[in-house]
Amino acid sequence: MTTSTPTPRTTTPVADLFLAALIRRDFAAMASYLAPGVTLRGLIPPGPFTEVGPDPAIARFRGWFGGPDDFTVVDSGRERIGDKLAMHWLVRMRPANGSPRLADQRVFLTTDNDAITGIDLLCSGWQPAD
Repeated sequence: MTTSTPTPRTTTPVADLFLAALIRRDFAAMASYLAPGVTLRGLIPPGPFTEVGPDPAIARFRGWFGGPDDFTVVDSGRERIGDKLAMHWLVRMRPANGSPRLADQRVFLTTDNDAITGIDLLCSGWQPAD
């Protein structure tokens, strides 16, 4: 007899809640949707990184999108790719005394029991918005 373990299927509601919290820059809410052992793997300029746990993962997002700059999610979307959910968001930020900039992030999420267990992220890095 063969026994197989089903692959956890990424649920859309938790992903949508995570994105809604990002749009509000509510980092505490974002952390609440992450599993205790969540792994964030990313490829950003200047290179790859891995964070394990909600606090280090959210610290990355806070570092990119926190602070006093004007912040807008210009575009976002999602689609299912097998057992993962592919999402993207295009962020525009403008410092009080500076030029606006854009960053595009693409992520693949996995979940288990309505908590995000894995985030694989690819980022364009900050680009001039003009």
